[in-house]
Amino acid sequence: MTSSALEFHRIFKKFRRGEGYDSLRDLLPGIFKKAFEYSGGVGLKEKEFWALRDVSFQVGRGEALGIVGPNGSGKSTALKILSGILKPTSGTMRVNGRISALIEVGAGFHPDLTGRENIYLNGAILGMSKWEIQKKLDAIIDFSGIPDFIDTPVKRYSSGMYARLGFSIAAHVEPEILLVDEVLSVGDFTFQGRCIQKMQEILKNGTTVIFVSHNMESVLSLCDRAILLVNGQVTKEGEPGEVIAEYCRVGGIWVPPLSDRKKAVIKEVTFEGVDSFGKALSPGTHLKCTIAIDCLEDCRISPGLFITQFGSFVFDTTYGRMMGKPLPLSAGENVELSWSIDLNLPNGSYDLGVHLEDADTGLYHEHNFRTVHLLVADDFRYEGKYVLNPTIELSDRHQPKNVPLNQSNT
Repeated sequence: MTSSALEFHRIFKKFRRGEGYDSLRDLLPGIFKKAFEYSGGVGLKEKEFWALRDVSFQVGRGEALGIVGPNGSGKSTALKILSGILKPTSGTMRVNGRISALIEVGAGFHPDLTGRENIYLNGAILGMSKWEIQKKLDAIIDFSGIPDFIDTPVKRYSSGMYARLGFSIAAHVEPEILLVDEVLSVGDFTFQGRCIQKMQEILKNGTTVIFVSHNMESVLSLCDRAILLVNGQVTKEGEPGEVIAEYCRVGGIWVPPLSDRKKAVIKEVTFEGVDSFGKALSPGTHLKCTIAIDCLEDCRISPGLFITQFGSFVFDTTYGRMMGKPLPLSAGENVELSWSIDLNLPNGSYDLGVHLEDADTGLYHEHNFRTVHLLVADDFRYEGKYVLNPTIELSDRHQPKNVPLNQSNT
């Protein structure tokens, strides 16, 4: 590894539960209480808890480190310490280089200023001169994808527009170290892909990237190394695939709530339009998935079709959502339900799954994460548009009672 850009050595950080002051009357006693309680050690007092416990790692120049872990594991706290927003309770940290951080959506934005004005404001906060900002202004606006709203006050922006503009500014600072938190999850799928591509370009220029995400495909495609944080401690460090596997093992993937009493079951899942699932598919390949359902007891269900990448949902649709109502079935009935989709996805590996959700309880009678594994190839015709065009229909061979046939919705 080359010389370190970042070093974390035995970092501890603690917080106090319920700590908050709504008035000066509450604040002053709290300050005096803290002054008398402080002992200079790293032990815990009443209501305190560890956000980080004895965390150590190094990141080389030009390296991309992924930080993964369940919610509340300390990932964002580590980034805030790295960026200087928080100070550690104990331990030492060394940063060699100019940092640009995208940690909170809209951090540093003034709500009454326009997007253009906030580019100047936020760029200055991140260390850019006015001349640098003017030179890169068009590129920042173009990458954000919101040129029509750039002269609108940002208080009118959606959270996704905030993320687009915030990331675009941070990425054009040309930092030596870029810190990126899970805030990109509020952007749409296409923009997230563009952000990953931008960070790959930044890495080629020698920038160090620290990337916190629940999107395992992004961590795999971007990072050279990863660490797993659980309850504020590093439990695994190494090659991203190995760390992600451990993350999944300790519960990183959402577990569906299953019903103890199955009222309907999936008997068969079939596919049309694909010759071999062992071959890489071209973007836009048409796929028809049909599921055969047996009803065991009277129920109202909402069958679903979804696509995941390493446990993260990238597409999810249900019968109830598309038809505006659940599917009522009587005991002994059998139905076939078909989804048609165009696999217009970026190149990568995907899992296609199906489920049967009970419309009344929210529990699942069936939930299969991987019905089939799909590989989508790269293609110069793919323009980054995330479109699947799902349609759905009930077969007329097995007809449930009181349900119209062959309905579809795009």
